[in-house]
Amino acid sequence: METANPRPQEPSIVPHLWFDKEAKEAALFYCSVFPESAVVSSTLLPGTPSGDSESVSFTIWGQPFMAISAGPLFKFNPSISFIVNFDPSREPQARELLDEAWDKLAEQGTALMPLGEYPFSKRFGWIRDKYGVTWQLMLTNPEGEPRPTIIPSLMFTGDNCGKAEEAREEYLSIFRDSRPGSLIRYGPGMSPDREGTVMFSDFMIGNTWLTAMDSAHPHGFAFNEAISLLVRCDTQEQIDFYWDKLSAVPEAEQCGWLKDRYGLSWQIAPREMEDMLATGTPEQIKRVIEAFLPMRKFDLEKLRQAFVE
Repeated sequence: METANPRPQEPSIVPHLWFDKEAKEAALFYCSVFPESAVVSSTLLPGTPSGDSESVSFTIWGQPFMAISAGPLFKFNPSISFIVNFDPSREPQARELLDEAWDKLAEQGTALMPLGEYPFSKRFGWIRDKYGVTWQLMLTNPEGEPRPTIIPSLMFTGDNCGKAEEAREEYLSIFRDSRPGSLIRYGPGMSPDREGTVMFSDFMIGNTWLTAMDSAHPHGFAFNEAISLLVRCDTQEQIDFYWDKLSAVPEAEQCGWLKDRYGLSWQIAPREMEDMLATGTPEQIKRVIEAFLPMRKFDLEKLRQAFVE
C-alpha cells in the first residue's frame, strides 16, 4: 500500500554566509587557514536588490560552504558558529594544526574563550575572526565517536533559550537519513542556565551534523540571516516539502529564503539553479535572476524556462 505524500530523497545542507562585500576575500582567507580547502566557483549576480552581488562556492576541510557579497544588511554573531574538530586519529599533527589555525584566525580577531584546556577538551578555543564569523577549535578525543571536521553549531538564546531540544527533535522529524547523537543537560547549580536544558547536543539531519545548545546568559544576539542553512534540492517536490515543513514567518519568505519558528534562516533552493548561475551566459544569468527575484518559494520549472528561452 502506498503512503500519502512520501518524503522526497534527501538533499544536502550547506552553510551560507552573507557578507557586505568580502565574500571572495573571506573564502580565500578561510582556505588559507584550514587544510584541504579551495574556492570552487565565483559568480557575479547583476541587478539584485543589493546591486551587483558576488556568489562564492568553496570548501573548508571538505565541508561545502557558500557565501554572498550583498550589502551591509546583516551582522555575524555567535548564535551560529562552526566547530572544527582536530582529531588525532585522523591527523597526527592535529594539535599543531589547531594552533596554526588559531593564530591565523586571531589576526584582527577576538578570542571569546581563550585557547587552553577545558573539562571537555585538552585544547579548545572559541574565536571571532576579522569578518565576524565565529569558530570553535577543538582537539577531539580520538576515542569518541567520529564526527565531521566542521559542524555548524546553533546557540539558542533569549526567548529561544530552553528550546534547543525541541528544535533538535523537530529537525530530526523533518529530514530523512537523520539520527540523534549526544545530549548533555545542565545540572543543578549552573545558573543562569536552567537544570535540564541542553548544555550540548549533536544530531545529523540529511547527512549533515549540527550541534545545538541553550544559553541563558544575557548575550544580546539571536539567529539572523547573516548565516543560513541552504538546503540543496533536486526536485520541485523537495522544495515544496521542506518549504512547507520549515517556514513559520510569512514576512520572511523571499527569493527562496525562510525563517523557522526559532528564527533560524534557511534557503530552500534547487541545486540546478546553482549550475545555471555558474555556467550560464550573462544573458541566461540575467533572465534567471529576473525570474527568481519576485518569487518567494522557488518554482523550478519557471527557472528552467528562463534559462533556456
